[in-house]
Amino acid sequence: MYPYLFSPIRINRLEVKNRIAYPALGLAFSHDRRLNGRYFNYFQEIARGGAGIVTVGPVGVDVIGAGFIVLTLDNDGAIPDFKRLTDMIRSEGASPWIQLFHAGAYSHPILINNQTPMAPSAVLSKYSRTIPREMTLEDILGVQEAFAAAARRAREAGFDGVEIIASGGYLLTQFWSPLKNQRTDLYGGSFENRARFPRETIQKVRAAVGDDFPVGVRMAGNDFVPGSNTDSETPAIARAYEAAGVDVINVTGGWHETRVPQLPMELPRGAYAYLALNIKRAVSVPVMASNRIADPGGADRLLRDGCADMVNLGRVLIADPFWPLKAFEGRAAEIRPCTACGQGCADQVFTGQPVFCAGNPRAGFEAERVIEKTDTPRRILVAGAGPAGLEAAVTAALMGHRVELFEQAPDIGGQIWLAGAPPHKQEYLEYIRYYRAMLNRLEIPVHLNTPVDAALIRAQAPEHVIAATGAAPLRPPIPGADAEGILTAWEVLRHNPPLGREVAIIGGGAVGLETALFVAAKGTISAETLAFLFTYRAASEERLRELVFNGSSRVTVFEMLPRAGGDVGRSTRWVLFERLKQFGVTIETGARVTELTARSVAWEQDGTAHNRAFDQVVVASGSCPVNTLAERLTAQEIPFTTVGDCTGPRKIQDAIHGGFLAAFNLDRKQKHGEAA
Repeated sequence: MYPYLFSPIRINRLEVKNRIAYPALGLAFSHDRRLNGRYFNYFQEIARGGAGIVTVGPVGVDVIGAGFIVLTLDNDGAIPDFKRLTDMIRSEGASPWIQLFHAGAYSHPILINNQTPMAPSAVLSKYSRTIPREMTLEDILGVQEAFAAAARRAREAGFDGVEIIASGGYLLTQFWSPLKNQRTDLYGGSFENRARFPRETIQKVRAAVGDDFPVGVRMAGNDFVPGSNTDSETPAIARAYEAAGVDVINVTGGWHETRVPQLPMELPRGAYAYLALNIKRAVSVPVMASNRIADPGGADRLLRDGCADMVNLGRVLIADPFWPLKAFEGRAAEIRPCTACGQGCADQVFTGQPVFCAGNPRAGFEAERVIEKTDTPRRILVAGAGPAGLEAAVTAALMGHRVELFEQAPDIGGQIWLAGAPPHKQEYLEYIRYYRAMLNRLEIPVHLNTPVDAALIRAQAPEHVIAATGAAPLRPPIPGADAEGILTAWEVLRHNPPLGREVAIIGGGAVGLETALFVAAKGTISAETLAFLFTYRAASEERLRELVFNGSSRVTVFEMLPRAGGDVGRSTRWVLFERLKQFGVTIETGARVTELTARSVAWEQDGTAHNRAFDQVVVASGSCPVNTLAERLTAQEIPFTTVGDCTGPRKIQDAIHGGFLAAFNLDRKQKHGEAA
């Protein structure tokens, strides 16, 4: 079905069974730099899912470049654990690779016992917020030898290939960058001098592993940082890598400190394939494409169109390790989606916490959450087809229970439809695609437009009920908030009504800000229209920007706290606020709304009273649980579990994980009404 994706490829002496690679991603499963059971279970699951290459890493070549939440291979004593891991990966049919890592100026002092990071030059790092010390010639030689020694250990540990990281703004990239490398010796200044450290490092690694061992490099296709290398310079960098002896080049996006999104939903699927093609035109070795390659059709198309020779599936394989196997077997609809939300992966790593996945309850819990067939199948009634109820129904059915799903709305999905309404949030709707496919595969009866009441419960006579009845929008305790004509954010996102020129949104949390973006984008031109106007030079660049960001409504958000968006994830917060700024959304913080009408807002701010007219007022003040079903079940003495928003306002990962656990724990003796 995907002939290019599932064709073999040769890298040096190694033949890889398909064109899918799992790249190195920070996981933070330990804080002692060592492998543990969680790593073993995680990587075995990734390998079992069918990827051709599984890359372990990042793995530091020394402590000062890695810190204590990154694995290291800086001594021979670590070899046996890595050997055990490579044996596990290979036994599942994948080729084990390792990424060798040094952060340079990106090292955080707190993670390296408050030592000062080292880098090509003493230039402030916007990522670590530290001025590193300039590396001496002795430092340079020491780091190069550390890379070579780690590569030698990697081969002894049974890895099929090593990859050197030269992307993301890490050490090798810093030497290449005229912005970060301000040296005046042989390692700075001209292109040839800035190439010296990376070239020598690769040559030392090659000497350590031999000519027949695959060596790769992961490079930035464009640093996306003003003053650093762009995609005009990176082809020459790639040619220097090839001349130094690499066998494959893995092309990703920009640095961590860039203001161009690299991972979230705002980045279109496969958008950075052009960076891989730019490098592929310059070299003869295989090239990998990266970043937001989410679906098999898109991945196969990138290969067919000659943009790259392989594709990296990183967070996509966290969401569903069996993506390759399902694609190969023609079951792409059953792939659990990566929505690029960043909530369980990027947000976790940025705070040094273990990675999980918002949409895959087993990621990071592979050993603890093994789905097994039950010895005591029961009749399970699931009330509510939002994310919690859907996950509970699917999991219970996989365990062998007899499940029926009831939903009072005309379709499944619940608040997923609201989450997927704002611009660039449509990836959330992939959950509905996935759950539809699983409900069909497992033949779970779905009853729409069917509230669960006492009569239905008596008629169904379930042995256990999973109550996932969700929540309702909350009207804030503000005089006039329930006035006729005032809309809730849910109504706006669900029904997309006409709103008028001036729109006020009461509440500056995640829902309020996403609703503000949704409203501000109304009336702007689509990407397709933009491409048409650009192609035919129908408008100036300035006019095109105006058409992209100036819609039919001007939006003002009122937030009583000093800071808006407190519940927005760290990895996506800056993207959201940049978008709000582009669309001209005004955010009034420290604004206590004192009264509302359908056409006006009164508020106090900095001790001053204000009142302003609006064409539409929208309240985005959270939600309240809908849990009357629990009272009925208690009265009828039917065992039940409550899950999702009906137990209190939650995020989507809480709903999905809670739904999974509600079903997973069915064989455990529970009290009536226990929340998952």
